[in-house]
Amino acid sequence: MTARSTLLTIGLVASTVIGLPALAQDVPAAVQARQGQFQIMALNIGVVGNMARGNTEYDAEAAQAAADNLVAISMLDQSFHWPEGTDNMSIDGTRALPAIWENLPDVVAKWQAFGAAAQGLAEVAGTGLEPMRAAVGAVGGTCGACHDAYRQPM
Repeated sequence: MTARSTLLTIGLVASTVIGLPALAQDVPAAVQARQGQFQIMALNIGVVGNMARGNTEYDAEAAQAAADNLVAISMLDQSFHWPEGTDNMSIDGTRALPAIWENLPDVVAKWQAFGAAAQGLAEVAGTGLEPMRAAVGAVGGTCGACHDAYRQPM
């Protein structure tokens, strides 16, 4: 690699790295927080979901930890995560549909259903694969119910 191409590569990498925080700052903190919350949920659902599908070996301790994490997330107060004007028609960087703010009581009910399903999962996650498998389906159903109504498809 020549000195010129090395400098060009370093310049491109530096400009990309320096520009990333600016891009993240364009998305309001509330949107970043809720997206982070959903990433944590997806990670934990992935742990138990992969066990339920047989993609990974059942591990009672890991299943219980993931289920407990989901319960903890379900207990977070959501009021700060959903300020008006943070839907996908108002800002870039989100898939949240405006229908969320038009049907907030339904959204709250769906979040509470997720919490109840997560609690049900936590009650059985460490007791065996079959009980956990059924409870994982219930959690997934609550996720899908909200996504189908309130999240823009990819």
